[in-house]
Amino acid sequence: MLTRRAALGTAAALLATPSLAQSGAQSGFPDHPVRMIVGYPPGGVTDIVARILAEPLGQRLGQPVVVENRAGAGGNIGAQAASNAEPDGYTLLIGTAAMFGVNPLLYANSGVDLMRDFLPLGTINDMANVLSVNPKRLDVRSVAELVARGKKGGLIYGSVGNGSSSHLCATLLQRLAGFEATHVPYRGSSPAVAALLAAEVDFLFDTTATSTQQVQAGTFRALGVSTATRASALPEVPTIAEAGIKGYAVSVWNTLLVHRRTPEPVVARLRQAFAAAMDEATQAKLRASYVDPLLVPTAEVPAWLEREQSTWLKMAKEAGVSVD
Repeated sequence: MLTRRAALGTAAALLATPSLAQSGAQSGFPDHPVRMIVGYPPGGVTDIVARILAEPLGQRLGQPVVVENRAGAGGNIGAQAASNAEPDGYTLLIGTAAMFGVNPLLYANSGVDLMRDFLPLGTINDMANVLSVNPKRLDVRSVAELVARGKKGGLIYGSVGNGSSSHLCATLLQRLAGFEATHVPYRGSSPAVAALLAAEVDFLFDTTATSTQQVQAGTFRALGVSTATRASALPEVPTIAEAGIKGYAVSVWNTLLVHRRTPEPVVARLRQAFAAAMDEATQAKLRASYVDPLLVPTAEVPAWLEREQSTWLKMAKEAGVSVD
């Protein structure tokens, strides 16, 4: 026969489990819309990925997830807004490789430390940056030809902003290949792509999400991709390492973050919803946008993030990235 004390003990044990913790003290979460901050302008890969994820995540949470663009300072404006928000789970942040691995060097006094201030809910995607030229301005057909032209001086390259992966990729190429070009940072991917289309710059690194259609249309010529292996979106384009720049490998990724002081039951609810949202349909939408889903097991994400940050910081220091 089950005594009252035994029954109470069993109930207490059940309430200690994650599933009931999620529906216990924090059972009301969420009871109004959740915002997802993107630290970059509309139209870039981080914005694209956020909008793909927001709909299924909102469906799993039972409340809309509203994307909010807070652009500037290499994503730091958005990171500051998320850091200053109430740590109640209603404000999420899309993290990027550059925000973790370049911004600590460029914006050391920003007051934001992503590793200190946020918890990862999970990884979303990774992708290559594509090294592209506009043949109408610079008619080179390989990385080797670009480097040879660069060593003569006078080249201008665009980026999606100071401290971005686009900026890092170009700086790293110049350091490893031994040439210098003038940097023109734009406020996001859309104006940087427009600048290359208008033949205002000689070359640009930008993600597969924003470069692939231009390459396929023939308006851009892709010389190489930044990753260690060829990009699934552009399998015919060699890696920059294959093209002769030994040791060149940069993979760009996005994560979903929440304030570190968010109550654990809310974090658990968000992680559960995020994992469910990253289903086959969402993965297919990511691939259709020319990026690859990145599914690191939840328990492994913190260690993965530490390794990635260390790798990016090392690259950024060696490349000598600075604000232009």
